[in-house]
Amino acid sequence: MSAPIAKNGENFPSMSELKLNIAKKMLGPNMSYSPIQKDKSHLLKYLPKSQDEMPPRSMEDSFLVGIIPLSKDKALQDKYVTFLGHVRIGRLLEDMDIFAVMVCYKHIVNPKLPENETFPYNLVTVLVDRIDFTDYVPKSNEDIKISGHVSWVGKSSMEVVVWLEQKQSGVWQRVTRALFLLAARDVNNVGAGIVNSIIPANEREKQILAGGETRKKRRQELQKKNLAKVIPDAEEQKTVHDLFVRTVESSDVSLRNRVLPADCIWMSDATISNVIFSQPEDRNLHNTVFGGFMMRQALELSWVLGLKFSKLRPVLKSISDIQFNKPVKVNSLIQMHGHVVYTNLNYFQITTFTETFNPITGKIDTSNSFHFTYYVPEVSAYIHIVLSYR
Repeated sequence: MSAPIAKNGENFPSMSELKLNIAKKMLGPNMSYSPIQKDKSHLLKYLPKSQDEMPPRSMEDSFLVGIIPLSKDKALQDKYVTFLGHVRIGRLLEDMDIFAVMVCYKHIVNPKLPENETFPYNLVTVLVDRIDFTDYVPKSNEDIKISGHVSWVGKSSMEVVVWLEQKQSGVWQRVTRALFLLAARDVNNVGAGIVNSIIPANEREKQILAGGETRKKRRQELQKKNLAKVIPDAEEQKTVHDLFVRTVESSDVSLRNRVLPADCIWMSDATISNVIFSQPEDRNLHNTVFGGFMMRQALELSWVLGLKFSKLRPVLKSISDIQFNKPVKVNSLIQMHGHVVYTNLNYFQITTFTETFNPITGKIDTSNSFHFTYYVPEVSAYIHIVLSYR
């Protein structure tokens, strides 16, 4: 998956055109927001019972290309530009998330669905496996090309690879590559929605499909090693113990008096939080809060924490293991908490958790987690220390 599947020609639709097109097809004539959702149970009869009822697809069938027209749209430039004149990565995350949905929509061909009938699926982002960024710094006044295709399929889940590129001196420069995992649900979001299988069209597609299967197995193995399920291994225990030993006085047999080494700060001093009141403009096609919006907010909060922590402007290098555990209702109070959890020379990692807070009941649910790796040009003055192991 080193490069996008090639397509001839450069006349691609804009992202706004693609968004409008998919909204019409997935929502039908009722695209405006309403707090009372229209019943769509009549669409359930169009859902297939097995993949045998649906034609297999190749990866090229789902390949899609769009343009973020920053060179021509001045209003769009204002939305995407940072205070340094670069491109806001958070805006690109929003585009990649909705684009992955578009790719999945293109993959699904349902012979049971009448022409002009509303799409009987909900397509939801389950996780973002990994997003790696190159050293290329995108410009805010040049078009960005976004492309992608389905790279692996289960019965109701689809992995999508998405690329971002920008042309420099006539050559497309890679900005990033991302791997999204989406799930197809029925229109009432109660059960799974069966999707088309994939038959590789050539050797390259066979390799890509095998890579998707490998990533699926790796995700399953990582779930088995979750800290809530297994004891930390010897190396992890040694790391925590070494940190602990550095913060206690050897002469104190109680080990209760904690001492902060000169080159360290407590984890509790490297955190940041905010509260967001979501509105209908932040919704997705299914009237819950848009996953891309959550990604942008979490990223920008983590960057502020990185700036505060390192006292330097951090450079985002990768995002990994983004989890979407629960849908977030429009009008939710969203609390985000960022923590610097690890440092190593010029690099540090920030984890951001998203919670929904019900002010009436006081109930708090964790809906998302994000892991950001940043680079700073100078070695951090701090070796990060945990106050306690939890």
